[in-house]
Amino acid sequence: MSTIDLKDIQQKLYASLKESGWDRILKGFILSDDFHSILKELLTQSQSDKRFTPLLKQLFRAFEECPYDELKIVMVTQDPYPKANDADGIAFSCSIGGVIRPTLRYIFEELERTVDPEYVQNPDLKRWSNQGILMLNTSLTTTVGKIGPHVELWKPFTTYLLDVLGSYNNGLLYVFMGNTAKDWSKMVPKTNYKFFTTYPGSGTAYTKSQHWNSGNMFNQVNKVLKENYNTEIKW
Repeated sequence: MSTIDLKDIQQKLYASLKESGWDRILKGFILSDDFHSILKELLTQSQSDKRFTPLLKQLFRAFEECPYDELKIVMVTQDPYPKANDADGIAFSCSIGGVIRPTLRYIFEELERTVDPEYVQNPDLKRWSNQGILMLNTSLTTTVGKIGPHVELWKPFTTYLLDVLGSYNNGLLYVFMGNTAKDWSKMVPKTNYKFFTTYPGSGTAYTKSQHWNSGNMFNQVNKVLKENYNTEIKW
C-alpha cells in the first residue's frame, strides 16, 4: 500500500487557494502542525472505514469560489450533508448529484416567499460564493451517515479563521444559522453586522410550521449592503 504524504496534501490544498486570494489569509493554519493533525485524523478514520464527506479535493471549495478581496458576507452554519455525494464543500450546496436536499429546499422556498416568487432553484451555490459570500460550515467535514462527529476536530480551524477575519475585516456581515453557529458569534467584533436565524429545517420542526422563517434575512442583508456599500447580492 502506498504511503500518503500529508505534507504534500497540505501544500496542494494551500496552492488551491492562491487564485481566490485566501492563501495569504489561511497560510498560517494550512501549513501548520494543527492542520497536519486534522488531516492525519481524517486519514486514520478513512482507513478505519469511517469515510468522510465532502471529498478532500473539495475541502476548501467555499474559499476557492469566494474571492477574498470581494468578501462581504460570512454565512455560518454547522456541518456538511452527511450523505455521501451530497456535500460539495460549500455550505448548503449540493451540486454533485443535482438533487436539491430538504435543507436547501427550505432556503429556496423562503427566497420564493420573500425575494422572488419566480426564484430559480439551482443546487450549486457557487453563484453566492462568487459574489463574496463565504458559505462556511464550522465543521468542514463529517463522517458519512453521521451529524456532528467532526465538530471538535475543526474547532482550531474555525477559531483561527474567525480570529483573522475579526482582526482585519471590519464591516463584514455575518449570518449565523442555528444554535451551533450562534455559539461562534461571540468571536465576531462589534465592528461587524450580525444576523441570527434558525437552522433551515430544524426551525420548522420546532415551530411546527410548513416553511422556514428566516426573519426576512435575505432582504435585511441586502438592505444593509445597499445602505452601507451600495451593492446587493443576487440570491
